[in-house]
Amino acid sequence: MSVLHEKTTMMRLKSTSIIILMILLFILWNFTIYIWLGRNQQGNIQISPDLSGRLNRLQAKLQDQMETNQKLLTEIDKQKELILKNQKLAEEAERRKLQEESKQGILTPPNQRAPDKPEEGDVRLPEDLPQNQKPKAVIAVLVIACNRPSAIKRSLDTLLQNRLSQEQFPIIVSQDCGHAETASVIESFGDKITFIKQPDLGKITDIPANMKKFEGYYKISRHYKWALSQAFNRFNYNSVIIVEDDLDVAVDFFHYFAATHHLLEEDDTLWCVSAWNDNGKADKVKDPVTEMLYRSDFFPGLGWMLTKKVWQELEHKWPAGFWDDWMRHPDQRKDRACIRPEISRTDTFGKEGVSKCVPILFPILYFYLENFMHEMFFSVAVYCSYDNYDKWFIGEVYSSPEITLSKLREGHAENQEKVRVTYTSQQSFKSYANALSIMNDFKAGVPRTAYLGVVTFMYSNVRVYVAPPKNWKGYDVTWS
Repeated sequence: MSVLHEKTTMMRLKSTSIIILMILLFILWNFTIYIWLGRNQQGNIQISPDLSGRLNRLQAKLQDQMETNQKLLTEIDKQKELILKNQKLAEEAERRKLQEESKQGILTPPNQRAPDKPEEGDVRLPEDLPQNQKPKAVIAVLVIACNRPSAIKRSLDTLLQNRLSQEQFPIIVSQDCGHAETASVIESFGDKITFIKQPDLGKITDIPANMKKFEGYYKISRHYKWALSQAFNRFNYNSVIIVEDDLDVAVDFFHYFAATHHLLEEDDTLWCVSAWNDNGKADKVKDPVTEMLYRSDFFPGLGWMLTKKVWQELEHKWPAGFWDDWMRHPDQRKDRACIRPEISRTDTFGKEGVSKCVPILFPILYFYLENFMHEMFFSVAVYCSYDNYDKWFIGEVYSSPEITLSKLREGHAENQEKVRVTYTSQQSFKSYANALSIMNDFKAGVPRTAYLGVVTFMYSNVRVYVAPPKNWKGYDVTWS
């Protein structure tokens, strides 16, 4: 039996145990609430109208939470199926590799294969390595702040609440603007964070005359360059997650980046991991399957991870302004992709109802989900490597039944699991995007969330691929 198969069996047992335990907890929680509410209703206590209203609201909230818990239990079942599917793919890859080695006469007997030095192409889980050879990667979190004291407090509170450990995820807060009240709030977090201040607060004088009104964007770009240089060069971190001070993060935000980090380090066809889905509205994502990950040619931002290797490539040519659009240009992207989630792991303040984000869980439920999250994300992330992903993705897209926009909107796809709508021009894509309520803009010819020209999302519970023809030749940078 292979090492991978043994680990697969262990993961199946572990996943099953977690699911059984969560079902028992779910039943116990619902039973407790039922008894508590029943006693209140059966007693002779006179309840005031105000108290009665509050109890009704509480009961409604509890009902909502029970529905959320039920979705989570359903999700766990689906996640288990996905883990097993990906592990079978990994086993098949290992089997093919061994067969190829055997044909070439270079197969090494199992007892002579060094377990701590996997050969290129091996698919191995972290548990396969000896404990002393698998230290957790240190990933710094760089928080960009300016002059919003309440925003930075909320952002840091959320990050610290969900951080797995200070050693693995040290937080650096970089402040521009010189705003005293904001600085005071940041300092109140003490040694839980590292606080640095942008020294250059002066006006930017070398802005083109027609861009003077955009000076703020030039200051932001200046701050980003300085802060990233501090994180990578002064503090010498190899990987950094960048967040701005107006972001909430999901309960599994850190698990997400911990599990995808190895891909960014090992796969040269990737250059970032983002926690954001530009088409992540509640009706455009597959819920409750929160674990789905995609490759994207579009740089998303809004909570993203960068490596020192890529920073060293970008630092010397960092733009004076509009750094995010600059990142999306082919000269920087160089045909590399980002990893992005199906359901966003970040959300900006004050946009209630705009996007779907992973819910905040009851602490007891989160406690038992925590280990499962990392295991689940790692299993899915393995499949996002270039060799695995492209073949699967192209097959998924172009094996899907083709349908016209009008028939899709009329409900003719309701019995399909997935369909494909073909666009042939910039205008046809924009028309489809507007009709289907997804983002319609391009940056350097790339639609938001696109990979190989394809944008995927849910529409009336059907997976939709808005895709170019199969003989697509690449992005046209004149499309905007």
